Amino acid sequence: MTDLLTLSPVMPVVVIDDADDAVPTARALLAGGVGVIELTLRTPAALAAIERVAVEVPDIVVGAGTVTSEEQAKLAASAGAQFLVTPGCTDALLDAAFATGLPFLPGASTVSEALRLAERGLTALKFFPAEASGGTAFLKSIAGPLPDLRFCPTGGVTPDSARSYLALPNVGCVGGSWLTPEKLLSTKDFDEVRNLAAEAATLR
Repeated sequence: MTDLLTLSPVMPVVVIDDADDAVPTARALLAGGVGVIELTLRTPAALAAIERVAVEVPDIVVGAGTVTSEEQAKLAASAGAQFLVTPGCTDALLDAAFATGLPFLPGASTVSEALRLAERGLTALKFFPAEASGGTAFLKSIAGPLPDLRFCPTGGVTPDSARSYLALPNVGCVGGSWLTPEKLLSTKDFDEVRNLAAEAATLR
């Protein structure tokens, strides 16, 4: 997972309503220089989207986001996801994620949660919801006592705030939905998705 945090300054957090949009979205991100995509399990089309990207766009690293149950972890792995992302963690969810054999980015928003995940051998975490949980100030404050942990802050991060997060030594990348806003996907403006990806690729 630490290597995953270095694939791109921004991990696109993508909500797909139409599975037909998944492949052109992934290709647009890749063309813009973003080599990873997190397809969130928030819509009925998500698993089909993961499967299509895994098969048709093999050069991009495709993951499943918003994994909240054992069943979702299994289904995402079966669909071809190469990593999992959870918004938070319970013992059951952690066990399910480990059982898939896939790398995963577990969500944490407190020091205690981060320590608990570190006890399970996890050192790359999702900081969520980032802005609502203290943003860059929180991550700066825990860098000293938790020097071995790295984060992908997600939730409220914008193109303007992304640079501040990426400047922190314990941040590997940020998660952002601004690369694939609903308006662009609904109008199938994949050229603009590519342009936004190209801008994001220069943030680090």
